[in-house]
This record gives sequence, structure tokens and C-alpha cells, in this order.
Amino acid sequence: MKYAAFDEAGVLQGRYDSAVHRAIPDEAVEITDELYFKSIREVDGVWRLVNQQLVKVPFAEVVPDYPQVVAAERFKREAIGVYVDGMQIETTRDSQALIASTGLSAVLDPEYRCNFKTVGGFVEIGSAQIITIAKAVRAHVQACFDRELTLLRAIEAGEYHDEMLSQGWPDSSPPDPAELQ
Repeated sequence: MKYAAFDEAGVLQGRYDSAVHRAIPDEAVEITDELYFKSIREVDGVWRLVNQQLVKVPFAEVVPDYPQVVAAERFKREAIGVYVDGMQIETTRDSQALIASTGLSAVLDPEYRCNFKTVGGFVEIGSAQIITIAKAVRAHVQACFDRELTLLRAIEAGEYHDEMLSQGWPDSSPPDPAELQ
């Protein structure tokens, strides 16, 4: 004989075969051999006890939290970095803050110079270059937020599709060496 045991919500918790299992819970319900094996093979739903019958209920549809998915993608893209005057510049949140404060120093003192760390190492730069970097980083970050807003509006309008998540972000690829000459 075959049995099934359920939790308080009626969800299948265990199957028992009296030919194999010595201890069958007292609350287990006898089921047919067909249902016993069907409940093992068919895993595309939740097996439940409904009106003393073992029935398969489809899994609840999981709808992604699209605004959260888009925000996570924006955050990743925001920190991917930019190239400015042949230098690869980090754009993580920490880097953005350091660049903003360096930019403020450059605005306050046009003669300001500093050793600035790029992905490739340290370079000595002056105020004009610092401001160029700060503007490029800010433009990159703003473009990421603008893309996020566009995607959120598409979600609200019911026009969003998954392929859009990988499209339209600012380009952060290295410049073509031919363009640098």
C-alpha cells in the first residue's frame, strides 16, 4: 500500500510504501499506486491534499521585480568605468566620490595638480584634466540613470521586454587605437 503525508498547509511532505517503509506516519493518507508514482515523476507543480484527494497544483507564476532588476543592472553598468584621454577611469561609487572631491579642488585652484590613480596606474594631472575626467564620469553615471528611467517608463507602459535590459547603456569600451592618433 502507498501513502502520502502532508504539512499543515496540505502540501505533500513525504511518500511511503508499506513494502519498503516500516514506520508510516499516523496522519498519512492512503493513495493509489498510480498517484504515488505520478507524484514522483511529475515535478512541474506542487502536490497537495485537496478535499482528501492528492492533486497537482501548478507553481505560482514568479513575476520578476523588474524595477529592481533594472536598478541592479544600472548599478553594475554605472561602475564599469570610462576612458578619458586614453586613461581607464574607475566609476565605482567610491571612485565617483574621490573624483568629485578632486574636481572641486581643481575648480577652486586652477593650478591644482595631483597624482591620480587610473586603472593602469598613477598619472600626474592638472586642473583641466581633472575637470575633464570629472565631467566624463558624471556624464557616464547620468547616462546610466537616464537609461534606467527609460526602462522604468517602458515597464510602466507595459512595453518592456527582457532584451531591453542589455541595450542602450553608455558605451564603456576602450577607444579604437586609430582614433587616438
